[in-house]
Amino acid sequence: MGSVAIPAEAARVLDKWTKAFCASDVDGIVGLYSEDAIFVGTGSTTVVTEPGGVRAYFENALLNNRPRGATLASYETTVLSDTAVAVSGLDAVSGVRDGVPFSNSGRITFVIAKRGVEWKIVHFHRSAMPR
Repeated sequence: MGSVAIPAEAARVLDKWTKAFCASDVDGIVGLYSEDAIFVGTGSTTVVTEPGGVRAYFENALLNNRPRGATLASYETTVLSDTAVAVSGLDAVSGVRDGVPFSNSGRITFVIAKRGVEWKIVHFHRSAMPR
């Protein structure tokens, strides 16, 4: 997919993120973010810098309009160091609202970095695809 090989540990974080999103697993997805993550979701009106804000965002996003889905359609990677990688690409999220399926394309960026022995999302931004 991406033009640069993504470290296996960072790729696992992306895979876990997608699986947690599709399962509406709030604990699973929030656990992938570092305590000091910077977060700007599609519906964010502020830059979130606290774990409680990330949790609140995903409680609203994942526990409504189920079942939910997310696909990282294409992406490019930039290896920033041995312990950090940036991933930017295009995605699609889906769900069911008032009994009607929907899908929204977007632009997404993750910065995944090693924090101690674990790889965590330290920066996240998603915006809707311009129409």
